[in-house]
Amino acid sequence: MNPSITMPPQVAWASGALSGAPLIQKTTHLGDLNNVFADDDAWRCCDPTLAVYRVDMFDTPSGEGELYTGVTHLNPGRVGNEFFMTRGHFHARREQGEIYFGLRGEGLLLLQDAQGQTRLEQVRPGSVHHIAGFTAHRLINIGSDMLSALAVWPSLAGHDYTALSGGFALRVTTETLKLMAKEVQNG
Repeated sequence: MNPSITMPPQVAWASGALSGAPLIQKTTHLGDLNNVFADDDAWRCCDPTLAVYRVDMFDTPSGEGELYTGVTHLNPGRVGNEFFMTRGHFHARREQGEIYFGLRGEGLLLLQDAQGQTRLEQVRPGSVHHIAGFTAHRLINIGSDMLSALAVWPSLAGHDYTALSGGFALRVTTETLKLMAKEVQNG
């Protein structure tokens, strides 16, 4: 028997581009993010067709034990003084976790448990983030370039956006970043 060697799907680490297998792509525009940003008046003044983020994922089988792999590309920008962010979600199957890998750009991963306790992790090239089960998560682009993060998650995890209809307990604004920088400076 002669074994064969096949080339698996690829990710370009510097750009986050996926290749070598069929892809599913979904773009989320500002108009799709009703009630996500705190300043509703500023959101209404924005172009609703402006792309905020795109998710590219391999079109792979779903089912118990299967994993999805995808990359979120989050554009830089703000609505009012709040940075562009993903919608954020809990998993429909709350116990399911997820892994993020920072590929490019500068951002934050906002994590929130069911009791509303939040924490932030810095996302940058090479960072690795374990998102435990029962944890809502959202990417926030605080830089001036595209923020890209590779994610791997159980295909049956699903998304629950309605549990966060009131928003996350923490908002990341230009003022928030200034306060955090001041705290770091003061030790």
